[in-house]
Amino acid sequence: MDKNKIVFFGTHSYDRHAFSDLNASKGYDFELIYHRSFLNEKNADEIHGAKAVCIFVNDRADRTVLTKLKENGVELLALRCAGFNNVDLQAAKDLGIRVVRVPAYSPHAIAEHVVALILTLNRKTHRAYTRTRDGNFALHGLMGFDLYGKTAGVIGTGKIARVLIGILKGFGLNILAYDIFEDKEYEKAAGIKYVSLDELYAKSDIISLNCPLTPENKYLINKDSIAKMKDGVMLINTGRGPLINTEALVEGLKNGKIGAAGLDVYEEESQYFFQDKSDNIIADDKLGRLLSFNNVLLTSHQAFFTKEAMHNIVDTTLSNAKAYFEGQELVNEVKAK
Repeated sequence: MDKNKIVFFGTHSYDRHAFSDLNASKGYDFELIYHRSFLNEKNADEIHGAKAVCIFVNDRADRTVLTKLKENGVELLALRCAGFNNVDLQAAKDLGIRVVRVPAYSPHAIAEHVVALILTLNRKTHRAYTRTRDGNFALHGLMGFDLYGKTAGVIGTGKIARVLIGILKGFGLNILAYDIFEDKEYEKAAGIKYVSLDELYAKSDIISLNCPLTPENKYLINKDSIAKMKDGVMLINTGRGPLINTEALVEGLKNGKIGAAGLDVYEEESQYFFQDKSDNIIADDKLGRLLSFNNVLLTSHQAFFTKEAMHNIVDTTLSNAKAYFEGQELVNEVKAK
């Protein structure tokens, strides 16, 4: 195969090392060009004659950006992630740009991060770590609860959620689930129960969001849904930031309705996540407020970040590009409905 160019946006050192290493070791032989900045309408012209562009979760691929890419000869948009809510699929279809993604890289990575957030928030190990390093060995404020016998509500029952459910059942939790597409065979085999959202809210001690972001479920967690939850509920989000209305979350934390929140995503994360902002003032008041709560654990969209997941992301992304350039079937293509 003659060398074909792929231009990457929103990259970091670990992306560049992982893609360059596998590109060489597996003989893909692409010419890879990396941009640090996120894709947007200002830099959409910087594609160096490439037919393929690769983006991640915080790159922007709306109609304006896609039009510029098309004008510069781009034919393939390769997402190195599972979600595609940042891509205007209808615009891509209209412009003749094919879109591919990585549908499953490691459900274990995400599920295990959910459990890490739950355990850390419950037993407050993050606070204990800081205290003991300062010589404070007091236990006040560190009391948790037994997970055994509690009820976890899992919203979405895809691959990640099913791994998560298996882990949580190992802790002895009862599982309530919600999905717009109920899988009755899985329900019976897994020993879970599909319920309505209202019932899930009312009965769950822990709620985990493991669903994709769609126009229909933006702000799924809002003032009204929070009001239906148990007092002191723990809320975990490793899906997408806009699944939660941040203002409603802050209010729920302030009044004690929400006992703890573990967030690997944030609705305005593109201005902060994956970047070192330690020398700057956080100008986002909602983000700053979240960080002020000692019962909020915020991680920087790192749930996917394991060696195994990165390998699978890189391999699938390059395989998708190879299939396109060789005229093969695009098994991971996503299209407008």
